[in-house]
Amino acid sequence: MQCSWKAVLLLALASIAIQYTAIRTFTAKSFHSCPIPSPVNCSLSQDTDAADRLCDESPTFAYNLSRKTHVLILATTRSGSSFVGQLFNQHFDVFYLFEPLYHVQYTLIPKLTQSKSTTDRRVMLGASRDLLRSLYDCDLYFLENYIKPQPVNHTTDRLFRRGASKALCSPPVCESLGAVDLHLEEGDCVKKCGALNLTLATESCREHGHVAIKTVRVPEVSDLRALVEDPRLNLKVIQLVRDPRGILASRSETFRDTYRLWRIWDGTGRKPYNLDVTQLTTVCEDFWNSVSTGLNRPPWLKGKYMLVRYEDLARNPMKKTEEIYDFLGIPMDSNVERWIQNNTRGDRSSSKHKYGTVRNSAATAEKWRFRLSYEIVAFTQHACQQVLAQLGYKRASSEEELKNLSISLVEERDFLPFS
Repeated sequence: MQCSWKAVLLLALASIAIQYTAIRTFTAKSFHSCPIPSPVNCSLSQDTDAADRLCDESPTFAYNLSRKTHVLILATTRSGSSFVGQLFNQHFDVFYLFEPLYHVQYTLIPKLTQSKSTTDRRVMLGASRDLLRSLYDCDLYFLENYIKPQPVNHTTDRLFRRGASKALCSPPVCESLGAVDLHLEEGDCVKKCGALNLTLATESCREHGHVAIKTVRVPEVSDLRALVEDPRLNLKVIQLVRDPRGILASRSETFRDTYRLWRIWDGTGRKPYNLDVTQLTTVCEDFWNSVSTGLNRPPWLKGKYMLVRYEDLARNPMKKTEEIYDFLGIPMDSNVERWIQNNTRGDRSSSKHKYGTVRNSAATAEKWRFRLSYEIVAFTQHACQQVLAQLGYKRASSEEELKNLSISLVEERDFLPFS
């Protein structure tokens, strides 16, 4: 009996030792996990070399131990996304990229437009998710697969809107800048910095505490679920929406050729028989589907999603920006505050560039009421009635009401972040 008791004790001690060794081995491998759903492939009872081979050959899942915050601004064209992007671009500890998915689109579907079918528009989603995952991991070399002509020695002068990223126009990425060049205009950045060295850009990304990316090339938040649930990322989505009437007015003014038939209708009062209404309805459908997902608060979006109306941001930019940074858990930066003060009180001449961000933000949000005819407004209100009600945008019942700025067409709504 005494011998049996000693044997049990020895077995218990041996078991503890084995478990301790296993734990040390597991933590030493940077939280790599075994193939799912068969973790027994890495069982300690199997041959060690064979188990290691199985783990090495399977997908690994490195966790985001640094706890960088990865921000995605999910928007559509002419919804104020360039303005929102600057709220991150100005932060000293945020590495910001402007529309890197442009390269995916124009490599895979060069003729893609807003009017294409849902099937066509989603062809690029898999490639886009892979690129976003790599960029959030500061692997900018992955972009080389989509930049044409392909970079030589990791150097290119073809990165779309490189000058819109402060980090790509500052030392150490741009070593030729002096003290007087700290606040370069976008075009001046490209002229003074020359070709972009992706190795230096990668190093700069890794030195920043957070990464933010703006895109208008992902239709809905549900398309991002794989990234949101990826344990390697700490992804938070800021979905920016705008009154579809304002989007249509801005696109008609900015993309004059593409929206030529809308302009004819606006100018003549006659609706062209071949008008492409999907240029409007696609926006409203995407908003409806995406916002419905966010407001339904699925578990996978918990703590990861915030809905922002452009109109709310334009009317009170400082307060709304503070709310955004509070949601992200990133301390507000004085550079951001200064930029808001300098870039939301401009006059009409200050926003000539179609992607410019210097403007009277509150007036800009309402300008569509004078750009569109009431007939087009009424048509838009009917075509997009669901999403207008969902987002708290009021219908104008007459031309007089449309032009009367004392009558607000935006309901007071408090879209609280999903926490």
